[in-house]
This record gives sequence, C-alpha cells and structure tokens, in this order.
Amino acid sequence: MGRWNEFGGVLLSIALVGVAVKGYPAEDMVVKLPGQPPVGFKQYAGYVDVDVNAGRSLFYYFVEADKDPDNKPLTLWLNGGPGCSSVGGGAFTELGPFYPRGDGRSLRRNSMSWNRASNLLFVESPVGVGWSYSNTSSDLDRGDASTAKDMYIFMMKWNEKFPELKTRELFLTGESYAGHYIPQLTDVLLDHNAHSSGFKFNIKGVAIGNPLLRLDRDVPATYEFFWSHGMISDEIGLTLMNECDFDDYILDSPHNVSKSCFKAIAEANGIVGGYVNNYDVILDYCYPSIVEQELRMRKMATKISIGVDVCMSLERLFYLNLHEVQMALHANRTKLPYPWSMCSERLRYNDMDASINMLPVLKKIIQHGIPVWIFSGDQDAIVPLLGSRTLVRELAHDLKFKITVPYGAWFHKHQVGGWVTEYGNLLTFATVRGAAHMVPFAQPSRALHLFSSFVNGRRLPNTTHPPV
Repeated sequence: MGRWNEFGGVLLSIALVGVAVKGYPAEDMVVKLPGQPPVGFKQYAGYVDVDVNAGRSLFYYFVEADKDPDNKPLTLWLNGGPGCSSVGGGAFTELGPFYPRGDGRSLRRNSMSWNRASNLLFVESPVGVGWSYSNTSSDLDRGDASTAKDMYIFMMKWNEKFPELKTRELFLTGESYAGHYIPQLTDVLLDHNAHSSGFKFNIKGVAIGNPLLRLDRDVPATYEFFWSHGMISDEIGLTLMNECDFDDYILDSPHNVSKSCFKAIAEANGIVGGYVNNYDVILDYCYPSIVEQELRMRKMATKISIGVDVCMSLERLFYLNLHEVQMALHANRTKLPYPWSMCSERLRYNDMDASINMLPVLKKIIQHGIPVWIFSGDQDAIVPLLGSRTLVRELAHDLKFKITVPYGAWFHKHQVGGWVTEYGNLLTFATVRGAAHMVPFAQPSRALHLFSSFVNGRRLPNTTHPPV
C-alpha cells in the first residue's frame, strides 16, 4: 500500500502540473502524505531559490486553513536553535495539522492545529537546516544578518509562487532562537515597506514563545529556575548568584565566565542530570535506543507522560526520513549525503550573534504600531519565563507604556490557562500553564486559544463562569 501511495502520488502530481489551483504552484502541491488521514485543506511543499548562483535554496511547507482559507490570515512560523527545523518542530510536532503516529510510518490529526485559525507557512531556515541546502560550502557559515536577508528574499519569491497571499494579513511567529529570527526579519520587512513604492507586507502582529531576547539575562534565569524548582541546592544556587557575572556570557564553552562560575554551572548541570528534559522539566524521559529499536521492529513507540507523547521527536525523525515521505513533500531534491535531522550538525552559526540584545528591535516594531506578544510555557528551564517577563516589563518601561491589563489569570475551558499582562495596548506578556519550551506541544488546546486570540485581535479572557 505504501508503494501505491508513493507512485500514485507522483503520477497524480505530474498530472496536476500546469493546472492552476487558486493561482498556487501545482508542482508544489502535496497530494497526500504517506499514512495521512483524509483532510479537506490543501498542502504545498518545495523549494525557493534564494541565491541561484550559489545554489542556495530554502525548503518550505505550507498548509491552508482547514476552513475558509481565503478569508484567514497567513502565519509564518520559525523554530530556533539556531539551526533547528520548523518543518520537523512546528509543523509535525507542535502546531501543524498532523502528528507522527507511534509506528513512525503514518500520521494522526492534530485537532488543535493552528490551521484552525490561520494559513500556516513553515520554513527550514537558515540554509543547512533540514532539507534546505547550498551548493556553496561557505554558505553554511551563517549568522543573524545573513539569515534575515535570506528569509526576506524567500518571502519575496514565495509571494510570487502564491500571489493571492501577497497582501494577506501576515503574522510572524516562532519560538526560542526565533526571538532573534522573527524580530530581525520583521525589521527587514518593515524596511522594505518603507522603501517600496509598490508591494508592501501587510504585517499585523509578532508573537514569540519562550524567546531568547537577551542572553545575559535569559541564561541566569535558567539557574534561578533550577533553584526555584528544587532542582539544585541552596548552596549551588547561592554560589551561582555570588560567583557569576553573566554580562559577558557567550554560548561557546567556557562561556567567558570566571573559573568559579564555570565550576558552579557544571555542578548545577550535573545535579539536574541527563534524565530530565530541560525543555519540559515535568515530562518523563524518552530513551532513544529503546524507541529506535521498536520503530525498526514495527512496534508502536508511543510513550505518554502527562497527556503527551514524549517520544514523538523520534517517531518524527523516522517518518521524515522515509523515502516515500520525502517524495510526497518534494523534499531532498539534491539527494543530500546525510539524513534529515531536527537540528543541523553542519550549520556553522555565529555564536556571538546570540548576545545581540533584541529589545531595541522589538521597540522599533512596536513603534510601527505592530502588536507584539511574548508567551512563555511555565515548565521551561531553557528560556524560562523568569527572564522573559522581566525583559517585557523593561521594554514597556522604555516605551513609556502604562499597564492596560493588570497581571492576572486568563482562562480556557473554565480553567486557568496561564497569567497575562498588557502594556500600552501593543505589548502583551502571557504564560501558558503546564506548557514548556515548545508551548503547542505540551498544551495544544491552551496554545491554540492563545494563538486564536492573537490573530483575531482579542485579549485573553480574564473571567470564567465554571458550571456548578
């Protein structure tokens, strides 16, 4: 049956070439993914050449809204890393329409997909991530500026593929290192708008989950999180506070800190250990060697912890490396000499760029009248809310914004969805209760509620009437 899907899909897609579907590129239409349940919306995937001479191309996956796509906005989603896949992360683990099944060979519907509220665009960026590639080896030396420039070229050329979406309301979203990607891309698009006498991007909002905004503030928040959650001792916590000056912290070990601070960091990481997922400290651990063996033997690998499949990343890895899946997605067209992976081992990203302060860029975006939402899963130790919340408050102070929504609970399905505050009607900080670094993965229903409120210009509800 898998072979029939593979060749049947290829023949059908060939038959569709040249047939206009709402002006979209028929050659990029994904007829059906292997093991996919039936759906009523369309999917497209393929490449956009951002530099033909260098042979540099970015891979994308586009999913229409499941209902009334012509009247729904377009949302771009970027995962972070730097160097991790938005297709593997956002599309097939978090907010896309499908999750991998435990057999690693088929898909199940994500009933809380964000395509209930918007058309969704996922891009594997920068080059060297996932199926995005370059024929010029020096292109794998990337940084924030080159990534933003390539994404700008991508957006311009992608709009030529999908002309009906050129003027559609555009929301720019992501998580983690997208705290750099999204503000910098937005800044470039705003610069385009300022100098363009023709087409302008219709930017309506920016939302970033658990974003890296200031490395020197987000890193100490990790160790404060460890301490506040009982993951390290008072003694180690006090040593970190007294011995560490994070002002000049860099990603590369030994992080440009003193020997005593580096020793305390190593001790803290040792106590936390390797059997806790720092991206979600309350979830159980998935053992890769066991799952990989189960998948090869065609056994179900699903391991449920607090309502989510903690082994989904391994099921996804297996699925996206199936030849028939790559054929259906029009992916890996150059037959890359390495398998698809969630985070690139080939990309050489400039570690120093992680130290760039993103608050001035966010300030500039807000001064253009564009709403910015920062949201944080409260179980994340990688970029904890402890840093993000303080940075948002400082940004509001710099903008001279007053509090328009006092800090308080927001509700979803008669339960607390998290806590939220708003400044000056343009800057919102929200937590998502029980979520982690990948908010839509850990709390899909609450995440969809937050996203729907964001794209529809609504505040998160601060009252509820529970049934008696």
